[in-house]
Amino acid sequence: MKKYVMRLLAALLVLGLFLQLPACRHTGFDPDGSGFDRAYRYAQELHVPDDNYRNYYEIFVYSFFDSNGDGIGDLNGVAEKLDYVENMGFNGIWLMPVMQSPTYHKYDVADYRSVDGQYGTTEDFRRLAQECHNRNIKLVIDFVINHTSSQNRWFLDACDYLKSLPADRDPDPAECPYVDYYHFSREQESGSYYPVGDSGWYYEGSFWSEMPDLNLANGTLRAELEDIAKYWIELGADGFRMDAALHFEENQTAFNTEVLTWLYDYCKGLDPDFYMVSEVWADKSTIASYYASQTPSLFNFDTAGAEGKLVKAARGSYQAQKLVESMVSYQDDFSRNNPDFIDAPFLSNHDTGRAANALRKDSDSLKLACGLLMTMNGSPFVYYGEEIGMCGLGNKDENKRLPMLWSDTETTGMTQGPPDADPGIEQPFPGVKEQREDASSLLNYYKRALRLRNENPEIARGQIAVVPSLTDGNQAAITKTWQDSVIGIVYNTSDQQASFALSDTPLAAMSIRGYLTLNGETVKLKGGKLTLPPRSICILKEKD
Repeated sequence: MKKYVMRLLAALLVLGLFLQLPACRHTGFDPDGSGFDRAYRYAQELHVPDDNYRNYYEIFVYSFFDSNGDGIGDLNGVAEKLDYVENMGFNGIWLMPVMQSPTYHKYDVADYRSVDGQYGTTEDFRRLAQECHNRNIKLVIDFVINHTSSQNRWFLDACDYLKSLPADRDPDPAECPYVDYYHFSREQESGSYYPVGDSGWYYEGSFWSEMPDLNLANGTLRAELEDIAKYWIELGADGFRMDAALHFEENQTAFNTEVLTWLYDYCKGLDPDFYMVSEVWADKSTIASYYASQTPSLFNFDTAGAEGKLVKAARGSYQAQKLVESMVSYQDDFSRNNPDFIDAPFLSNHDTGRAANALRKDSDSLKLACGLLMTMNGSPFVYYGEEIGMCGLGNKDENKRLPMLWSDTETTGMTQGPPDADPGIEQPFPGVKEQREDASSLLNYYKRALRLRNENPEIARGQIAVVPSLTDGNQAAITKTWQDSVIGIVYNTSDQQASFALSDTPLAAMSIRGYLTLNGETVKLKGGKLTLPPRSICILKEKD
């Protein structure tokens, strides 16, 4: 009897403590599982088709994780953090350039067939690729072919040849093939042409004097680039991110798209599952024109940056109605040139200001921006640190590429970051370790949003249709149809609770399949009326 009384008292004590918990606390939160509170009743089985629709995580290796204590991130550090990447719900990574380069950013390649010594070795890359594949993570690497480093052997040999050439002789590619790899001229054709010593020759370097532009019309160069592409694919790369595709030849869309087609077709011949995503930093109509290349993906710059539609919608200056209409326009405009396109939306990357800066370091706005991104079609790209709200400072590139904050207190693996970054830039939110333990953190919102995406393949792949009767101002609803499956997505981007009458709409027979709310608030569906808290998103589907 005494034992029974003691157990009863202990139970009452626990109950009393539970009743005193703050109402907003997420009891039962599992940071190593789905990321959902136990009160959330809509976790589904994962359903991730093995195709080129992926959730990508962009990594600047230099600033990510340091495995050997030299202050610089490396490939082994990336491998060490693959469990984190996988646990978050990403199934693809994009590595910014890893080839030998004299600069910290490595967008000027000195040797296309070697890993930069700061990052490790070729064997390190091979192991990283294998570790990615063990987790069904696709590995995409930057392939920079618009230009090389001025320290590249091709360029140095070509310059030495031109310096030795008599003034009355034309260059002969039979004597030095590299002389046709670049744009050399006896005239300084523009301000982006620089002298080759005192030889009387000039070369083009559109971005910088130390980044001479390649002549991608040259067949010998193309054959060399094919060999280089094969080299990295055989090492384990699953795809390339094509840098500066808009600038292969300035204002030459037909030529630039042909270059993408040539390289993509070659790589597809080596690997039928090969993926390519290209940087065409331009407006929507220009991006649409580049889909004539028949390559799968182009970064959707219309969604990105401080003036991109996703960030503007998250801060309330772009209505949900207009956003879903934009989703349909991407679908229609991009598919005209390539019916099999895979959109590549994003909030920020290494060249743009961080999303946290654009959204004034407001946690709720950052969460909503994530939710909007993760309900877009295609393959969303997330810049490292975006999931914890990292910020930068000003327009300086180094300040956009600061060290990943793994913990507020533990320094293991922390990098020193770019050498010319401004010192003392404080981060507005805690590190990964601390945010993992907070159910309401931005990191765990990202994790929940990625989980929803991985539960519902229709989100990435579905044909979009707007539900007009439920779409007005900051409230909007769409359906997405993939194969024989239809889901509904309902948005409330306003600061007020919103109700949607689902009867007599395509969503009428659907039930809640999952949702995203800012701090664990509940979405309700009763009597055909769907009630969404402020700045929330709900996924609906008919029960099987």
